[in-house]
Amino acid sequence: MLSALDIWQDITAVRRQGPLVHCITNLVVMNLNANVLLAAGASPVMAHAHEEVVDMAAIAQAIVLNIGTLSPYWIESMQRVLKAQQGGSKPIVLDPVGAGATEYRNTCIRDLLAIRVPSVIRGNASEIVSIAGGQGQTRGVDSTAVDEDGFRLAEDLARQLGCVVGVSGPVDRVFASDGRWARIGNGHPWMTRITGVGCSESALIAAFCAVQPDTWRATTSAMVLMALAGQLAAATMIQRQLGVGSMQAALLDALQLMDEEALAEKLDLETGYKPQM
Repeated sequence: MLSALDIWQDITAVRRQGPLVHCITNLVVMNLNANVLLAAGASPVMAHAHEEVVDMAAIAQAIVLNIGTLSPYWIESMQRVLKAQQGGSKPIVLDPVGAGATEYRNTCIRDLLAIRVPSVIRGNASEIVSIAGGQGQTRGVDSTAVDEDGFRLAEDLARQLGCVVGVSGPVDRVFASDGRWARIGNGHPWMTRITGVGCSESALIAAFCAVQPDTWRATTSAMVLMALAGQLAAATMIQRQLGVGSMQAALLDALQLMDEEALAEKLDLETGYKPQM
């Protein structure tokens, strides 16, 4: 259903077209988000001021809303963008950082979803399960383990909202509202020891959605690229007897230098279709 060649075509489309991605994102990850987009070939902009946020979103090819470091001002910025984009087709990616940790975050997410359902929701397992109404546990912005019942909730959430849901974890999952699914086995545990990798993956998804109209394919391609880049970067660090501080730079290198041969050789991907009952 999705081949290494398809994914490579999406990677090269981002590099060739250089889409502008407007990120209303959090303070902790802003720098890495921007550098990940640049390494992949996209162009980042981080604008939050009420006076320009709608205009900036209008000229961007995709939008990311990340609730990691919440404040009423930034929430209003996100709401203004969503209201301006009601009825539009521009891809919007929501990263519900820390969903389930506090009622303030949960209310923020509900309010955003009530204005416009995003094209993609990408989070860790407990964040996605929390939005879906399950019992995922969140420690700050970190995820605890979620079993197959949690993935079924993520699948149901995609169908219910009519969007794509990406779940990051030891094995990534991507669910589309039409029943398509993907399982991505690439990645490395060290990716969880660098702050902002998941949030940057959401920004990367937005860039891919800007060049690939099939949102499920775009999300899967972006998550494959991030997972495989992390896997290759970790292997390089281990070989050199270096650690996660050096790996952040190696991750950016791997995103920039990923080639078709490495993708085809290392890709660990399953895809399928589950019809609605």
